[in-house]
Amino acid sequence: MIVSKDNNILESFHALNQTSTLQFPNYSFLKGSVFQRFNPELIKKLSTDCLVMQNHGYGISPKRLQENVALSSFFKILTTSPDENGKVYVSTVQAQNYPIICTQWHPEKAIFEWGEPMNPHSEDAVQVTQHFANYFVSQARKSLNRAPADKVLNNLIDNYSPRFGTSKSFDEVYNFS
Repeated sequence: MIVSKDNNILESFHALNQTSTLQFPNYSFLKGSVFQRFNPELIKKLSTDCLVMQNHGYGISPKRLQENVALSSFFKILTTSPDENGKVYVSTVQAQNYPIICTQWHPEKAIFEWGEPMNPHSEDAVQVTQHFANYFVSQARKSLNRAPADKVLNNLIDNYSPRFGTSKSFDEVYNFS
């Protein structure tokens, strides 16, 4: 909405608590993207097997993204996905000139969320999460910003106690006060 300068850009989709595929409309965009290090077999499985978790009611169609000059000049579409009615929405974009990746799926669910039975936990789904995390960390390492060591140690998640099983969706909940 910010990039598009249109508060009404989002469309209604039915992708609540569903696993889905990721379709790759332009394989040439994979070079230099979050999917660059995925082996071709895993890319193929992503487009045929339900390896990712979707959980949203709004998104943007490829057509609407392309028609908005601000969005189409800022982002390239890496993947699309169908909702439960077969309506296609943009599921992964990457900024063309900035280290920004946006997903309309949950890359973390395969490894970290066990409360919902539909979350995919297959070896392939876990590999998707691991590749995504490795890419994210490789991008973060490019930053020269570093916090002082004492600030890092004081703010580690290990300094807080999680509450387990507080909801159906999330296995751990941290309350910061």
